[in-house]
Amino acid sequence: MDIKQLVQSLENEVIALRRHLHQHPEVSGEEFETSKTIQQKLSEAGIPYQTGFAKTGVLGIIKGEKPGGTVALRADIDALPIQEENDLPYTSSVPDKMHACGHDAHAAMLIGTGKVLNQLKSDIKGTVLLVFQPAEENAPIGGSQQMMEDGVFDEFTPDVIFGQHVWPDLPEGEVGVLQNEIMGASDRFKITVKGSGGHASMPHQTNDAIIIANNLITQLQTIVSRNTDPIDSAVVTIGKIEGGYRYNVIADSVTLEGTIRTFKPEVKEMVKSRFYSIIEGVGKSFDAHMTIDYLDGYPATVNSPEWAEEVRNAAQKVLGENGTPTVSPSLGGEDFSRFLQKYPGAFYWLGTSVKETEPQYPLHDPRFKLNEHALNKGVEVMVQLTLDALGRLEKEVTSA
Repeated sequence: MDIKQLVQSLENEVIALRRHLHQHPEVSGEEFETSKTIQQKLSEAGIPYQTGFAKTGVLGIIKGEKPGGTVALRADIDALPIQEENDLPYTSSVPDKMHACGHDAHAAMLIGTGKVLNQLKSDIKGTVLLVFQPAEENAPIGGSQQMMEDGVFDEFTPDVIFGQHVWPDLPEGEVGVLQNEIMGASDRFKITVKGSGGHASMPHQTNDAIIIANNLITQLQTIVSRNTDPIDSAVVTIGKIEGGYRYNVIADSVTLEGTIRTFKPEVKEMVKSRFYSIIEGVGKSFDAHMTIDYLDGYPATVNSPEWAEEVRNAAQKVLGENGTPTVSPSLGGEDFSRFLQKYPGAFYWLGTSVKETEPQYPLHDPRFKLNEHALNKGVEVMVQLTLDALGRLEKEVTSA
């Protein structure tokens, strides 16, 4: 039986598992039942596994019957604190929790990939690691670093690692990959502006924190418009503002929360430096006290060019030459970046756009849906990629 037939035989099972996980979502740090389900599926397939990584992480281990390299495949497993607004037979049954980023599909596809590869292990030269990672949505802490600190790769060290993410902006089953940066660095911040309050009719007796915050927001936007090279990418977003008491009281305090997104480390450092200096300057000019809580988040997700090309080649074998369209990078953050800081590899997107007759809502939207017909192609691409990567590793050893 060839790969396509093996994958096809598991299609209904992969979809059923995805729906089960979708109906029973667990947010970062709480993926206990999700982890048990994954362990059960691995046991049913006869795939050995280890646990104890970042509390709920699981490592499946497929050892080929011939020696060779080690390829790791990662799927994240946590959901988001979002109330689902879809009306589906498998809509989330847990209030205020939803798989709105497709991690249910990632886990199901990795189980399917593992089952296919396990059936092929007599021909596999090397080892395949199935990495089920919790807490990807818990930025800036995440789960990948904790898994590595807990020894997920102590016994088997990957020569290469791959991550696949559903992508509603791409047509069903197509694959998007880039040879360098594909996802951005994602930092968070909270600024507290302290002025002095008073009666709205007597502003001269106050130091209006809302006016100060307004000036600060305007100044922060100059970091991108006037300090960043237009060729580079950077975003400074204020996403939340809280301040004031009522219509006739001048506010003594305002808090601003937001995010900074970049690709290049040097651009990130420049933006961060200007961020601090602008806040300090505005504070001095208004005689206000400013406090900053800055959290360095996930670094940029930067692919190894040679392994990104391996993804492209494997996808074209499965999907044809038109199956890997040209894509642009995203400034969304991704915890897989920390794996890529330690090991060569690549992160890529699997197109899961819904039918043209349906509205396509983005990732993290309470109405997000994905096209389940893409899951089969995702499994086949990952299987093909794993076999190709093991073959490449074997050639590298032979030619060394």
